[in-house]
Amino acid sequence: MPHHPNKGNKNPGLKYFSDVDPEKVFYDLREIGHGSFGAVFYARHVQSKEAVAIKKMSYSGKNTNEKWGDIVKEVEFFIGLDHEHCVKYHGCYLKDHTAWLVMEYCVGSASDILEVHKKPLQENECAAISHGALSGLAFLHQNNRIHRDIKAGNILLSEKGIVKLADFGSASMKSPANSFVGTPYWMSPEVILAMDEGQYDGKVDIWSLGITCIELAERKPPLFNMNAMSALYHIAQNDPPQLNMDNANWSTEFSVFIAKCLSKQPGGRPCADELLKEPFITRRRPPNTILDLIDRTKNQVRELDTDNYNRITRIIMNEEVDGAESTPPSSQQSTPQSRNGAAMVENVEDRIESLSLNSRSSSISEDSNGETGQIIVQERVNDGPFILTQPTTEEVEDRFATLRPAQFVRRQMQEHKSDAYREQLQVYKRLRQQHQKLIVQLEQRQQGDMYGHRKNLEREFENQMHNFDKQMESLKIKHRQELESKTKTGMDDEKKLLRLIKDQQDGELKEVSIQLKNDYKKAKQQLKQDEQLRRASVTSSQLKEQYNQHTKQQEMLKASEHVHMREEELRNFRRDQLIGRQHTERSLLIEEMNTLQSQKDQAHRMLLRHHECTQKLEYKQLKGMHQLREDQQSHLHETERDNQTEYNKKAEMDLQKKHLLELRQRPKTLKAQELKVKKQFHEACKTQERQYKVLKKEMLAREPREKHAEIIQKCKEDRVRKFADLGTQYEQSISDLLQKQKVRLDEIQLTELEALRAQLKQEEEVLNTYQARQSKHLKNHIEREMDELKGRVTLRRELLEQRMVEESTRLQDIRLERLQDLQTRHSKELKDFETVSRRHIEGSPRNSSRHSYTSGFSESERGRFNQGSPRHSNRSLGTPSSRHPVQSQPSRESSASTVSLSSSQYGEPPGYGMQNNMAGVSSRSRQSSMDSRNGVAGDRRSYHGPSSGSRR
Repeated sequence: MPHHPNKGNKNPGLKYFSDVDPEKVFYDLREIGHGSFGAVFYARHVQSKEAVAIKKMSYSGKNTNEKWGDIVKEVEFFIGLDHEHCVKYHGCYLKDHTAWLVMEYCVGSASDILEVHKKPLQENECAAISHGALSGLAFLHQNNRIHRDIKAGNILLSEKGIVKLADFGSASMKSPANSFVGTPYWMSPEVILAMDEGQYDGKVDIWSLGITCIELAERKPPLFNMNAMSALYHIAQNDPPQLNMDNANWSTEFSVFIAKCLSKQPGGRPCADELLKEPFITRRRPPNTILDLIDRTKNQVRELDTDNYNRITRIIMNEEVDGAESTPPSSQQSTPQSRNGAAMVENVEDRIESLSLNSRSSSISEDSNGETGQIIVQERVNDGPFILTQPTTEEVEDRFATLRPAQFVRRQMQEHKSDAYREQLQVYKRLRQQHQKLIVQLEQRQQGDMYGHRKNLEREFENQMHNFDKQMESLKIKHRQELESKTKTGMDDEKKLLRLIKDQQDGELKEVSIQLKNDYKKAKQQLKQDEQLRRASVTSSQLKEQYNQHTKQQEMLKASEHVHMREEELRNFRRDQLIGRQHTERSLLIEEMNTLQSQKDQAHRMLLRHHECTQKLEYKQLKGMHQLREDQQSHLHETERDNQTEYNKKAEMDLQKKHLLELRQRPKTLKAQELKVKKQFHEACKTQERQYKVLKKEMLAREPREKHAEIIQKCKEDRVRKFADLGTQYEQSISDLLQKQKVRLDEIQLTELEALRAQLKQEEEVLNTYQARQSKHLKNHIEREMDELKGRVTLRRELLEQRMVEESTRLQDIRLERLQDLQTRHSKELKDFETVSRRHIEGSPRNSSRHSYTSGFSESERGRFNQGSPRHSNRSLGTPSSRHPVQSQPSRESSASTVSLSSSQYGEPPGYGMQNNMAGVSSRSRQSSMDSRNGVAGDRRSYHGPSSGSRR
């Protein structure tokens, strides 16, 4: 419940209300109107003496929060208004759980004028009022606001003759809207069907303005003789009303203007700016049309107040005379009749005082001094009868002007208290608004559920993608470690191979050295034998020199052969390592692509499962919404039928009361007619008596005296017979009168009852047709929404499957492309390796070195020294069985091979340059392989998410 404004209060609506006591700010409050919201009062500001209107709205009792919310909305709507044709806002206050909305004071409404004059307005007056109302509506619609309750009672007239829109309690601060608000007879079809057929905009005010024009032209809106609920059903499904052109000389422009305003389809209705250009609005008319209308209405109100004053005066005077006659002057105590008369006088006194207040509140103030309609009651000093005098004329500056006589306000209050249909309509409105509120709440709840559902699915998908990333990271680490392990193993195997070759070559050099020593010993022995035989061609010193030279040449030749053999073995080993590394890279790439394919399949299965879950939730929510709409429509139809049944019962009950009243009043009517017949009978009897006396006198004059007794007796018998006939005729006349009156009354009542039942039956048929139409529309709406959801789900499934196929195809293309790229790179590596190897072998100095080393010996010496020297053969050296390729770029592989060979050639330790270059080449190969895999792993996410794109 809202509270009064104070410090620390966090109710946002309280910022619009002042905490000053309004009773200290305004004085002279007089009620000038009454409605479902509360009452409207005339008042004056204490300091400025300005006349204002105060709308008091209570928010206590039931539905406090809803009432407070409606009050705050109206205040918020009011604050933003600043237009000539809209009532100005002055402020708002709070006191005793009642909001005081202070606004500009206007003398009356267009409805008050119709009520005062009891006749339609003139066409120029209708045009002037419509012009002002359209100007105000144009301002509201330009600011995306909707009035939603345009009618003659809400179009006010100021003292200066300016038309102003008022009563923004039903207005909407946003356009379009879909609430069921307004007054039934002025509602547009789209407002009545808003909850079933969608939203509406400012065009609803244009429809209400068209109905208002008919109201101004015919004193009542169309369908006003129908029940308000039945009028709603009629408006929703029948053709729009038209201006009655038979009983008045309305122009075609007026009829066309109303027809445009009352177009059934909102799209066919012009906006307010367009209607301001219509000939009916723009044509010339007297400039003081509204002022003249206000003056005429004031005069009429003054006449009504004067007539009311005179009537009450006559009633009171008659009561006083009757009371004086009923009191005997000689009696000391009051008789029952005199006491009743005194009570009657006291009753009249109370009525006089009440009517006096009402008369003062409805008096009209003009610039010229005029008479007031007050009744002044004065009492004599001796407690005699009351004297009613007409008040003297005097100037009163603070009189308020109004176009509403006092009895209008009193009657409005009584009608509001006793009008059950108004309460029924309010209950129906609240029910429609409650249904709309429940639908909005369900939509918000479903949106929240769907949002949470999608968040959960996204979270699950992101977790899965995170797991995939971790899995791929682990796989990359595993592959990197495997490649590093294989590279390290290959380098160790190469070192072992180099050590094995070195040991083998050292052994061969040792064998050659031993063989050369043995050959030298044999040659020395042979030289000694030749010297003994004197057949020696060289001396021992020459032989030793030749032996040393030959030994050196053989060692150089063997070293050259060893270098060539080592390079050949390294070439074969490295080729085997390269091929093994390529096989490993291919197997790792296939494993990586298979992992990506597996992750993609898992992601696709998850997306399909998410699609099924979302589809199930969407169907569940839509069925829930449809069930709510069906239940609401069933409840609404049941309420409408109950309201119609209650209305029918009340209408028949009212007719029965009327008939009973007629029956009760019939004896009075019959008594008067019976008195009339009785008077005629008395006249006939007197005439008959006179005729009898004349006839008797004549007969006695003609006949002798002795026959007088007989004549008198005969005349008496004749007189009795004739009077008996007159009595019979009198009784027959009374009987015929009673029978005729009864038959006539029964026929009239029966006709009225049949007419009422026919009308009620027609209204029930209208209601049934309306409900059938609503049920059919709801069924079609449900089927349409279900088909739309099925279409959306099917389309979403097709797009998902299409994207899955595209991702699978793209992954296969990437797989083939990467395998082809890998195969091309491997082929190029092998080709570059073979090219570098052949070039190195062809450029080897083995043959030339060997020829140069042996060219200085004789044939016998070469034969002697070459017999025991080991020949270079195609002996294969044992290599480790586990050979792992080392990935490298072709250009760097060739340069590494060249550097390794040249390093060995120039006397560097075997394998030193090769090992150093192999380490650099291996690191570069691993980096190239990892970069290639990172590219595919980066593209993996594009296979799983609709928003991920390919990064290749």
